[in-house]
Amino acid sequence: MYKVGFSSEKYAQLQSQKIRDRIGQFGGKLYLEFGGKLFDDYHASRVLPGFEPDSKVKMLMQLKSDAEIVIVINADAIEKSKRRGDLGITYDQDVLRLIDAFTEIGLYVGSVCITQFKGQALAEKFEQRLRQLGVKVYKHYPIEGYPSNIPLIVSDDGYGKNDYIETTRSLVVVTAPGPGSGKMATCLSQLYHENKRGIKAGYAKFETFPIWSIPLKHPVNIAYEAATADLNDVNMIDPFHLEAYGETTVNYNRDVEIFPVVNAIFDKIYGESPYKSPTDMGVNMAGFAITDDEACCEASKQEIIRRYYEAKCNVRQGISDGSDVNKLELLLNKSGIEVSDRKCISAALVRADQTGAPSVALELPDGQIVTGKTTDLLGPASAALLNALKVLAGIDHEMPLISPNVIEPIQDLKVNHMGNHNPRLHTDETLIALTISAQTNPVAELAMQQISKLKHSDAHSTTMLSNVDMNMMHKLGINITCEPTYETKKLYHK
Repeated sequence: MYKVGFSSEKYAQLQSQKIRDRIGQFGGKLYLEFGGKLFDDYHASRVLPGFEPDSKVKMLMQLKSDAEIVIVINADAIEKSKRRGDLGITYDQDVLRLIDAFTEIGLYVGSVCITQFKGQALAEKFEQRLRQLGVKVYKHYPIEGYPSNIPLIVSDDGYGKNDYIETTRSLVVVTAPGPGSGKMATCLSQLYHENKRGIKAGYAKFETFPIWSIPLKHPVNIAYEAATADLNDVNMIDPFHLEAYGETTVNYNRDVEIFPVVNAIFDKIYGESPYKSPTDMGVNMAGFAITDDEACCEASKQEIIRRYYEAKCNVRQGISDGSDVNKLELLLNKSGIEVSDRKCISAALVRADQTGAPSVALELPDGQIVTGKTTDLLGPASAALLNALKVLAGIDHEMPLISPNVIEPIQDLKVNHMGNHNPRLHTDETLIALTISAQTNPVAELAMQQISKLKHSDAHSTTMLSNVDMNMMHKLGINITCEPTYETKKLYHK
């Protein structure tokens, strides 16, 4: 059952004020490394119910007149055509998407910085394309011995060789399409160049997870470990903060490991470091916007189970070696979580056992369970969606929403004209058919009016769904998991 446990409004107010304070701390200019996703942080919205996927952007809008965006992309990511798993687009395409998205809401994108540049052909082509589009481009280069060779790094032969990114605003938000892009290195390089020019500037890190102000073993923080199981991130007590202040706070291994290096770079640039711990470097008020801890705990447990099933499906598809599955199993055990805690799983398995065919179960936000079975006309995901809309609208289960006269021409098109072997309608085709029926059928129109109420539902399929169905579930705001098995025993699956 979905319950709000987080205040996005309070978060935006607290976070924006904290950033203003940090700008003032450094004399009027701050480079803010932005970790995680800015526009579409669906992980945060799942584990902190009430956190909108664009909450971070709304927070930035409160600093709109003071902020400019620098987007960072690693040249190797361009060369290898690295993709965002959630959107299915390459990192260089996502840079263009981000520029458009920022610009459309009135945030100023100052430039793009290509990091780790060493003449990669595709990176050079991307640079040319950006310049043709009127985007300023800067390049940063590999530094031998990074990050341990501090004397070289903080010198004219280290950061000094990088392009100086010209900025005009007091808050410079450094973001990227994904991890490993070089955001921190870009910020520190800028501090070196600003200092050489006699400009006072500081650095801070914006990370939503782990949340430093809640316990290490809190489900929200464990869910972050689950989300980064493939990166081997580990939450830990910040030893530097504990030593400096006698206060227990939570950070993660990569920030703790790199802190002595960052501190040494600060010392080299400024003569002293403004921070005593990785926690000090962060600007994260998310923990203070939690309004219902129990709701966030339950949502996080569901996310850990969801990540576990996602990892198992990745193994089945051959895109993972399974090491993350082992870690996720440890997290489940450590947290005392059973997969049976996700109610839609057992409901889907029972329905599949009854029908002898793939099934989908859906838990509505109010806790009601709805199932869908495989039929000659519809796939199980489509059937579950229609049944859920009936429940939400109070329509009798036996009442047909879509006439066979609408479905059969679509099946004919799929099989006889488009070469598909499966005549059953996918979820997108089903909703289009429902829309057509709604033009002449008041009952179908009533069902259509319930679609927005599917948001925050949980669902489980007894077989792995097609990309079409998975994407549609995502667009509807339904958190779907699948058993790591295919409907058929074929070797190739679309």
